[in-house]
Amino acid sequence: MSAVANDLQERIKNALKSGAREQAAVLRLLLAEVRKKEIESGVESDDASFAAVVEKMIKQRRESVGHYERGGREDLAKIELAEIGVLSSFLPEQMSESEIRKAVDDAVAAAGDITLRDIGRVMGALKTALAGRADMSAVARLVKEKLAK
Repeated sequence: MSAVANDLQERIKNALKSGAREQAAVLRLLLAEVRKKEIESGVESDDASFAAVVEKMIKQRRESVGHYERGGREDLAKIELAEIGVLSSFLPEQMSESEIRKAVDDAVAAAGDITLRDIGRVMGALKTALAGRADMSAVARLVKEKLAK
């Protein structure tokens, strides 16, 4: 079992001991996703793959919040937001929009003379550089804005 999985199991135990059942439930889901990813890839999780799993789970919950709010289910949206809070604690400090804009500007400059059709090349470079530190949907929006000019 990977160090990441061991750490998660320890956090689950601590959450249960302190009576934080909701937190323990989210941590169990995270542990299941990490293990699933390890089995699929055949490799133990490292920081980058762990961050990718956490980001995926946060993205799913953000989408659910939007659906619940549109459906008038504020109670369920509140639960999803609480889960996002627990999951976010596993990610490094997020970059500000100005820092993301600078990274986008640098990546576009490094790519040379490109158009909106070359967005994949720029996003590929940014995805590795900003993994876990920025919301990639916001990065994609900024890259599109930059290339549309």
